[in-house]
Amino acid sequence: MPAQQPAVSVIMPVLNEERHLRDSVRHILGQEYAGEMEVVIALGPSTDRTDEIAAELVREDPRVHTVPNPTGRTPAALNAAIKASRHPIVVRVDGHGMLSPNYIATAVRLLEETGAQNVGGIMHAEGENAWEDAVAAAMTSKIGVGNAAFHTGGQAGPAETVYLGVFRREALEQQGGYNEEFIRAQDWELNFRIREAGGLIWFSPELKVQYRPRPSVRALAKQYKDYGRWRHVVARYHAGSINLRYLAPPTAVCAIAAGVVAGVAVSPWAFAVPAGYLAAITAGSVPAGRGLPLKARAQIPVALATMHMCWGYGFLTSPRSLARKVIASRRPSVRHDPSQV
Repeated sequence: MPAQQPAVSVIMPVLNEERHLRDSVRHILGQEYAGEMEVVIALGPSTDRTDEIAAELVREDPRVHTVPNPTGRTPAALNAAIKASRHPIVVRVDGHGMLSPNYIATAVRLLEETGAQNVGGIMHAEGENAWEDAVAAAMTSKIGVGNAAFHTGGQAGPAETVYLGVFRREALEQQGGYNEEFIRAQDWELNFRIREAGGLIWFSPELKVQYRPRPSVRALAKQYKDYGRWRHVVARYHAGSINLRYLAPPTAVCAIAAGVVAGVAVSPWAFAVPAGYLAAITAGSVPAGRGLPLKARAQIPVALATMHMCWGYGFLTSPRSLARKVIASRRPSVRHDPSQV
């Protein structure tokens, strides 16, 4: 008789997710997993039908629960959901993420096989229109995001961070959960602390989560500016957490800005720098867009430039006052609280 699968708690931070929430929960509840499961949705102050849809999901399936997240901040939502959940394995899913059918079963097996504290896989971006297809192509190409395995794929093995994550509860409790100062980059920051404490973060291409890209240039620009700003905060607080891949976008922003200024003030030859960048992303978009319709392929350079320039600008302009370091004694508790379920 096969061993009983461990019970899992799926935690979801949601804010204005009416477009994808029902589908995302359907992919969770339909998992090919024999163990007990619960889904805890942390509800931010949405302005769309998210709360109404969540209430319907609770009525339809007793495994689904909700907890409030009045701040609307992702790390606060995650901590509230962890505290309200009760099982030894904690699976993070976003309100616009779609798990592959055997995601949880595979992740639980990998936790057992590797001894890792957190396992995760590929952020499999897929669009629903030409612009989103272009962003998805940019987000899964090395010219767009470098060699990050959770974007572009790669061999299974130890990693700095992974997309979302499937955790052992004791690892989350040992670290006090997510640092609520980090509105963005909270995954990277938590995984850094787990690794510093001697824990293993494990990447596997067997794990895939379908991800819906931002629906407009403006939304993508804000997303990547915030990524850059908060990644710089992590670098300030954790010495040794930065590498050349993270310095590429701010370096490109500085070089292009210098080229434009010098081109206007000194010599037109200086325009070769921004021209060279445009040529590089245009050429790089060709393999990235292979198989896509022409309308989507034509927008990939726009997506690439938006991602690079906004991430770099955010990194360069990240103010020191953006967040303060939170010492371990001040981190919120994420131990189970039955009264919140």
